Amino acid sequence: MKRYILFFLPLLLFTSCIDEDELANDPRGNFEALWKIMDEHYCFFKEKNVDWNAVHAKYAQQIDNSMTESQTFEVLTHMLSELRDGHVNLYTSFDVGRYWAWHENYPSNVSDTLIRRYLGTDYRIASGLRYRILDDNVAYVRCTTFENALGDGNLDQMLLYLAPCKGLILDLRGNNGGRLTSAEQLAARFCNEKTKVGYMRHKTGKGHDDFSSLEAQYIKPSKGVRWQKPVVVLANREVYSAANEFVKYMKVFPKCTVVGDSTGGGGGLPFSSELPNGWAIRYSVCPMYDVDYRLSEPGVAPDTKVSLSQEDFNRGLDTIIEYARRLLSQGH
Repeated sequence: MKRYILFFLPLLLFTSCIDEDELANDPRGNFEALWKIMDEHYCFFKEKNVDWNAVHAKYAQQIDNSMTESQTFEVLTHMLSELRDGHVNLYTSFDVGRYWAWHENYPSNVSDTLIRRYLGTDYRIASGLRYRILDDNVAYVRCTTFENALGDGNLDQMLLYLAPCKGLILDLRGNNGGRLTSAEQLAARFCNEKTKVGYMRHKTGKGHDDFSSLEAQYIKPSKGVRWQKPVVVLANREVYSAANEFVKYMKVFPKCTVVGDSTGGGGGLPFSSELPNGWAIRYSVCPMYDVDYRLSEPGVAPDTKVSLSQEDFNRGLDTIIEYARRLLSQGH
């Protein structure tokens, strides 16, 4: 398992050594190369209910060797959008093909204006985490990315500073992911024993159903300072990829409650290949599951769904943060 999870970096590319048939560097050759790469290596055709042969028939008739780069890019990106996967991206020198409907079609349930009211200007910063103690003795930590490594010393100092608090709010809203190792490192501060947090498997062949058996994922407790009081994780649809996995982990821990909206998903380990023209294609290859064998690609549901209300916004209150504060005041 370790040889896979160390490379779950949603914003980076890893070039494959896939032995593809030589195809011409023209619009049709690049179309066929892209379709074949996805056909043989993408992992969610069944879950997305996508007939990839039908997709080929639909878009092949739109490809013409007289097309410009921009026109070719548009057709290839539309074809990839049939997969409805935020980890599927086409990288060129002039644009990135992307599918962001996993969060764009939903309420954001987060407001930077409101968050600034809670953080103020005297908050502390450690490894990119911004934190402070709210006036009701609740710890508030804002975590917007896992792109950077988290320093163990930084986490120790933060948790020691927050230790007198009765509970901790970990605001993950808007976190699109980053390093899976950073997500694991932070999760390790909230458990006291080796804990199974889910499963994963990987492609073993070119067939759509060629997968390995499930391999368990575990979080081992940190050797540094660990949080022993209740924690409420705030999530929204923009929580994706490594952040999506983090929420999956935290839901297993007994003192954690997840509040807000379902996460956006991104539960497939990404890999990348190259087209004849040098464009890079990233795609999901390893499905991830929770402890109950549910696929995490569609997102992780909160324990309690809470949305921002306009009435609270007008009063300068974040409905989701306020709900979390009430939970912690009750000892949850």
